[in-house]
Amino acid sequence: MTVNTTMSASDIAQNQLKIDTFNKSLAVNGRTATQELGKDDFLSLLITQLQNQDPSSPMENTEFISQMAQFSSLEQTSNMSNGFADMKSMLASSEAVGAIGHKVEIVSGDEIVTGTVDAASRGDIPQVQVNGKYYNMENVRRVYGN
Repeated sequence: MTVNTTMSASDIAQNQLKIDTFNKSLAVNGRTATQELGKDDFLSLLITQLQNQDPSSPMENTEFISQMAQFSSLEQTSNMSNGFADMKSMLASSEAVGAIGHKVEIVSGDEIVTGTVDAASRGDIPQVQVNGKYYNMENVRRVYGN
């Protein structure tokens, strides 16, 4: 027995219409098309692959396990990246708060500003207040001890 795996022109046109309709519904529902695949996309592709595999030649267990391992690795890498970003933000904020009361040198354009840090803001881009003006902590060139 042979299985016909080719699609007719009519089937191809119907599938393309379904794909186009689905893609348009995504844009309407708030999702926009991107060039990156996320965790949900990877899992959806894997499920679709399992549902539409050729019954006479099913996917090997080793292939399935390999793809699940890749998915797990992707998720762990993503979580680690988010953790590093959070840690970077906390360290930068801590550094800004630690500079309160210390004399600093700040590069601001072509000039060097010196003064004592009176206040600090926290967040992704922490700032220090010197001489009544806020500067990004990344522009602090030197912090002096008391």
